[in-house]
This record gives sequence, structure tokens and C-alpha cells, in this order.
Amino acid sequence: MKRSPTVFRAGTRPSSLALTQSRAALDRIESLLDGVAFEQVKITSVGDTDRTTDLRESPADFFTRELDAALLRGDIDLAVHSAKDLPEPMPAGIDWYWLPWREEPRDALILAKGRKISDLPGNPVIGVSSARREAYCTKRFPSAIQKNIRGNIDERIAQVDNGTYDIVVMAGAALVRLGIEERITEWIPLDELEVPEGQGHLAVTFREGDERMTALRNLFTPAVVFAGAGVSNKELCTVATLHALQRCDICLHDSLIDPSLLAELPPHASAIDVGKRCGAHSKEQHETTRLICECARQSKRIVRLKGGDPGIFGRLAEETEALEHLGIPFRVIPGISALQAATTGTGMLLTRRDISRGFVALTPRMHGGGLARCDAEMKSQLPVIYYMSIKAIEPIARQLLDDGVPADTPVALVFNAGGEDENIIKTTLGELPSQSMPHCVKQPGLIIVGNITAYAYKTELGALQGRKILLTCSEAIQEKAAALVRDFGGRPIQLPLIRLKCRRGFQPRCAEYDWLVVTSPSSVRAFMELIHDQKIDYRTIPKIMVCGRGTADEFAQYNLQVDAQPESDFSAEALIELAKATLKPDDKILRVRSDKAGPQLAEALRSNGADVEDAILYDNERIDHGDLPGFDVVFFASASAVDSLVGQWGTAALAGKTICVIGKPTAQALEKHGLRHDIMAREATVMGAIHSCAEYFVGEKLCTRKSD
Repeated sequence: MKRSPTVFRAGTRPSSLALTQSRAALDRIESLLDGVAFEQVKITSVGDTDRTTDLRESPADFFTRELDAALLRGDIDLAVHSAKDLPEPMPAGIDWYWLPWREEPRDALILAKGRKISDLPGNPVIGVSSARREAYCTKRFPSAIQKNIRGNIDERIAQVDNGTYDIVVMAGAALVRLGIEERITEWIPLDELEVPEGQGHLAVTFREGDERMTALRNLFTPAVVFAGAGVSNKELCTVATLHALQRCDICLHDSLIDPSLLAELPPHASAIDVGKRCGAHSKEQHETTRLICECARQSKRIVRLKGGDPGIFGRLAEETEALEHLGIPFRVIPGISALQAATTGTGMLLTRRDISRGFVALTPRMHGGGLARCDAEMKSQLPVIYYMSIKAIEPIARQLLDDGVPADTPVALVFNAGGEDENIIKTTLGELPSQSMPHCVKQPGLIIVGNITAYAYKTELGALQGRKILLTCSEAIQEKAAALVRDFGGRPIQLPLIRLKCRRGFQPRCAEYDWLVVTSPSSVRAFMELIHDQKIDYRTIPKIMVCGRGTADEFAQYNLQVDAQPESDFSAEALIELAKATLKPDDKILRVRSDKAGPQLAEALRSNGADVEDAILYDNERIDHGDLPGFDVVFFASASAVDSLVGQWGTAALAGKTICVIGKPTAQALEKHGLRHDIMAREATVMGAIHSCAEYFVGEKLCTRKSD
């Protein structure tokens, strides 16, 4: 059901480029959010009216000052800028982010129509507008006469065409967005002329603290990951941290890590040393915190890699609290610290039967580097953690009270710490015994006593606002789905409800077919498993037709490119229309599927004259579980998963839950059980479904929450 439209006022400069690029960006955002619209408001900046000031000498807010003022007055809700125009630092009260899509970042040389570089005179007049372009032109055209140039894109091109300048250097993104890239005479390679990091990006600014605009930003800012690198060597790094490094764009790392961990970064990623050693800091703490916040606002996937465990003497609270203030999501991956390496790793065990039942860990360092006292009174104020203690809650509480610990001392019970069903109960020492019976459960638990239990990470951040997302898809795609849920600030609950069991009897005679038709990533994996097991030559695989990007991406994992797929509507219906336009009469087709997919697609292809072999490669088997974990949203990637969940726990398990489906067949499976979906994936892929969940909840917030 469509929401009533909520209209936001978006400020933009009045130039044709600013209007064009901001409208395109706003249209793209509107396409993601039902019931949200943007009205453009033209605001002239001093940079638009002052045509004489050399841009190399202009103030940092030359093109943004008036839009910032309009934001702070409340005249507009947001403003759209070229990212490279944002000042550093931003004015007080203004927040910002970059949109993740980027136009061509390179600069280009523009000459009059019909002229080439070889046509330039001996001393060409070049229009320049920045120190970096000036340096490039000095090197490339040493005999040139360089002059300042001002004006919008059309005016600068006109000055070339009328002979005022022989050549100008301009951002290629501007020309592409205006649809006049044919005016580019020559692209300048990035290794010859570096460009500002924001060139090609668009940025959005808004009033700091505006919850609606913060919610909108959550669609474009992946959760920051704080990860423990372990100590001494790469082997003590957790699998979760390795996975985070392999997905990141920027790694901000401490000095005391194994440098070989940085080899795990993707080729495009950058690594920045923000480490601190006694008396020698690469960056001060406030600089590191600011850098984390800035990189996150640039829609980059950030890993803050800390030596050991990030929560032990790692200044973690300062960095996470800064993100909480901005409403930017994050998650924390614990690590192996020097504490464990120096004790468990050496035999000096911190707990040994009849020798030691616990330990104290502290630092003598105060804020600023001075030494603090470490006497008995100070140690008595440290938090105490009780292991294997849930069944001894009453005697523990009694002993602490008898020792003089105040009854109002904060206490936390933590069950299944680190698990998907982690449960934390906050209470006080005086009330602790009352928690004994109701929570004396089978799950492992800890008791934590002390003021630290009054604190907790803010979890309601990101597009998914900390919601628990039940992922029922097969095990093969759980990891990718869970990673994206975490990016959007959700908590993935991985509960695969179906298992794919390949049938070994089928022998694909690939050379006999003209086309292979596949409609799911699972079918790709089953088919390629047969190809591998039967040692079939990849070169005999016929042309491949798929229904969508997810299936095509799965083939790409095997270095196979598909030959045909629908452009947008990734469904069986779209595939049938594509087949009508693509297949020739009497083409021989191998259609591969699961036992649950049904023969309808094969029959539709036959009705168009194709010779189709409909091969069932695998069966969907139900995976039975015990208890159904708690969740807020459930994602169904198949009709089989719907049947599995309802078969095990009934339709009542879905009462009051938000239901997301991957496509129409899954929605129809729900309807057979008298249920309806809330969200259907815009694109029939697992990734598309998670994105649609994020867009749904952001749209809800934009349409219902008002700015302060």
C-alpha cells in the first residue's frame, strides 16, 4: 500500500549542472522510498554571483555558505552539492554524507569544436581554476599562458569556443551529467592528474540532529566495524575480523598488529596507520575519532582494526560514542588480547584448579599518562565478573552484601554472550536474588558486578535500527545476507530452513544443447557441482540464460558470463519474454531446477517452439530446529522456506512480525497459509531483498517522524 507523499525541500544552486545532478540524485532516492518526494529549491551562492574571485584564493565555503544558512534557518530540509565543494571543517550545526554512486572522477581537456591538441598554438592560453590543474598544465604545456577562469560549465565552454581561451581543464563528471561528453577533447589519466577524493561524488548536507535526514543517510552508510586483530601474529586473528577486512574500503589500524593482516584487504582498499605508542602517536585520539566519522559519512565500508581486543584499554568507547552521536551504525568484533596470549598461551593460566579462581586486570596509567594508585581500596572498586555462576546467584549476592558492597550497585546477567540469541538483564545487587529462578536456564551465563554495567552500545542505529532479521535462506547464501544486514545496522539471526540435496543421476550432455536456462543461484551451484563431479569441459556449456543478477553473479563465481538476462524485472515472466525475443525455433534448451520449482517455465518455453529438457538437479529438504529464536523481521527466499517455518511453528509464529519475500512465488506460498507479506524485494535477489527491508524502514521513519 502506497503511503501519502511526504515532500522534503532540497536546496541546490541554480546552475544547469547543479539542477541536473541534484534532480537525478533525488529521483534515484525517490525510486527507493515509497511516499517520499523532493522539491528542488534554488539558492544562489556567493560563488555564483562573484565571478571575479580566483577560485584558488576563494574561501572554503564559497559555494555552500548560503545553502548552509538556509538549512540552519529551516528553509530547506537538505541540500545537494558536488562533494568536492564541501568545506573542511563543516560549519557548526551542519551534518553531511556522500551518496555512494560516483560519476567519472577524471578531469578532461576541452578545446573548441573540431580542434585537436595538435592544433594548439605555440603559446596556448589555458583556463585553470585550481593549484593542482595549474601544476599539471605547467608540466604538460610548459609554454602556455595560464589564466584564471570562472563561470558555469556552459560559460566556460563558450569562452573556449569564442577564442578567449585555447583550452580549459574541467571535471569530466560535470560534462557527463549534462550529457555533453562529446565536448571532451581528451581525458586526463588519474596517474597524471590526481583529483580530489570527492570529485564525481555528490554530497547531501542537513541540520545536525534531524532524525529524518539521519534515517535517510542510513541507507548509504554501512556500519563501521571495530575489530580485534589479535596479538603478535595473524593466526590469532578471528575469522570474523578476516571477513570484515576482506570487505572493507578503508582500514584504520593500530601500530601493534601483524602487518600481514593488511594483505587481506581488497585491491581497492586503503590502509591508514592511526596507531599510538608510548610517546609517539601517528594520530591523536580526537583525530582518529574524527577520521572514523568522516570516512563513514563518505559511504565507505570502514574497519577500525585494533590490536588485541578492542574493548580492553583500546579507547573504544570514545570512538563508538562519536558514531552514536551521529546516528551512524557500528558493530564490534572482540579479539584475542595480550592477556590471553601471555597467560593461556604460556601456561601461566589465570585460572587453575586449587590455585587461582580469578584475576585482576588493570593499568596504572591515568588520562594524560600519569600514574594512578593501585592499592586495595582502588582494586575493590573494579568490576567483578563471575563465571559459571548462574545457579549460585543467591549466595554470590549475599556474600557481596555482607562484604559491604552497596545494594544499589549495578549488576548485569549476560546469557550466551556473543551469540545470536544473547540476552542481557540489568538489575542491582539488592534485586539480584529475585532473578535467580526465572533466569536459571540452560544457556551459559555470566554475572557482572560494577558500574560498567550501567553502559551499553546504542543498538538502534542504521537503516534496520538494530532489528533482529531472521534469515531463512539456504546455508550457501547466509553469510552474504548476514553481512548486509549488519551493514544496515540489523542483527542477523541465521536459521536456514531448507537444505539442498543434489541428485547425482543426471548427466548433462552439454554439447547437445543451444541454451542453458537457470533461475536461481542454488540451481547454478547444483549444476556446477555436477559439472565438476563428472569432469565435464566448461567449454561445452551452452549459452546461458538467467532470470536475474543474483543468478548471473553466481555463474561469475565460476568465471562464467551469462549470455542473456532481463534488464530489470528479474522474474520468470520477464525470462519468458526474453526467451521469446532471443530463442530461435527448434533451439534445444536444458532447463535445470529444484524439485519445488515446478515445470511451468519449461512448459512456457515449449509453447514458444523450443525443445526443452526439464531436469531436476536437487531437492529442497526441510531442516528441523528446536526452538524458534526471537526476531522482528523474517526474510523468505523461497516458497520452501515458508512451508518449512509454518510446518514447524505454525502461522502464529509470524503474528506481529514484518515479512519480506524475494518474489511473487514466495508471496503466493504465504497466501496459501493465509498470510501476507509486508515487503517484496525490488530486485528478486537476496541482496535486493535486504536492501528493500532497509528502504522500507527508512521510508517509514521519513514519513512518520518530524524534525525537532
